[in-house]
Amino acid sequence: MICDGFYGSNFGQPVCSTCHLFLFTSDINSEDGDQEVYNEKDDSDADSGNEEPGAAFDFYTNGSQDPQETRRVKSGVTHKMDKLTERISSLTMPREKDLVPEGLVDSMPPEVLLVVFKYLDDISLWTAGRVCSRWRQILEGETTDSQWKEFCKLRWPLFYPQYRVKTWKTIYTKLLESSPCKYCLESMMLQSTPPIEENSWRHRRLRSELKTLKSDPPEGIKATPLDRHCCHWQASITGPQGSPYEGGLFLLYLQIPQSYPMRPPKVRFITKIFHPNISRHGDVGLDSIHHNWSLALTISKVLISIQSLLTDPYCHVCMEPTVGHLYAGNRNEFNRIARLWTWKYAMHDFLMPMNIDLNGV
Repeated sequence: MICDGFYGSNFGQPVCSTCHLFLFTSDINSEDGDQEVYNEKDDSDADSGNEEPGAAFDFYTNGSQDPQETRRVKSGVTHKMDKLTERISSLTMPREKDLVPEGLVDSMPPEVLLVVFKYLDDISLWTAGRVCSRWRQILEGETTDSQWKEFCKLRWPLFYPQYRVKTWKTIYTKLLESSPCKYCLESMMLQSTPPIEENSWRHRRLRSELKTLKSDPPEGIKATPLDRHCCHWQASITGPQGSPYEGGLFLLYLQIPQSYPMRPPKVRFITKIFHPNISRHGDVGLDSIHHNWSLALTISKVLISIQSLLTDPYCHVCMEPTVGHLYAGNRNEFNRIARLWTWKYAMHDFLMPMNIDLNGV
């Protein structure tokens, strides 16, 4: 849905040419196909003065249209679909190496590419390194492991590895791939926020909550703001003991509205988790942050409620009904899958013996 192309707009995002053909099929081949359908007429009909509407516009006269005109309409639609199929095939089918022209990007020297790469953020750099082997080699030669460490600290400040990491790029890759939505992960970074009064009720309330979180944090819960106005927060919840999430470190993104505490914060998991009340996008189905928000609730209490939700899911109303049915009907299978997800997405440094140094424990 978000393909950053050149045509039209799709919820504020541009649409690529192939998606454009799907959404606006009437625009394709307008210079030859549509012109043939709607403009080509017989000279005798044009001079008669009592011509009927063409078959392309008369959709409700089943047997009255001219057979020759019907053939023109059908041929136009067929040609239009063939053009769309041709476009899709050219993008999806592999082409022979001799037929692929050398583009401008391929002919750029490494010095020019390095200048371009300097303007990319960390997620864009990681994505560019997966485009082709040439770009990967250039980025590996210029991006040091200490830079990937800084990227990890900046993007996930609450992630603390249990062992001495030897390859931070691998840790970065695992953390990025464990996020259910890269757009939310990008939105979590420091953004331009509206001016907020320093002495406002919101500011005093958040300052008091942050002080409490630092002096007396709940067990297994941490939270920290990411910007000066405390609009973007990151929190971490340790998997409760006795649950299939035990041993995992689950990171969350909290967006505090300007009208807080009158309105609840938006809370999303940025670590994939298999749970009935947490959607595959990371949204949390907790009633207190949607419909029953109270001024007495705080960020700490919201995180405690989410932590207790991990041990006691509410399956009558689920964000993921299939997971809820599995939890109610086959608890052992649910625990097995949830534990596998925890090992894969929330315990990165434990499951990568090739990237850790056990002598540094």
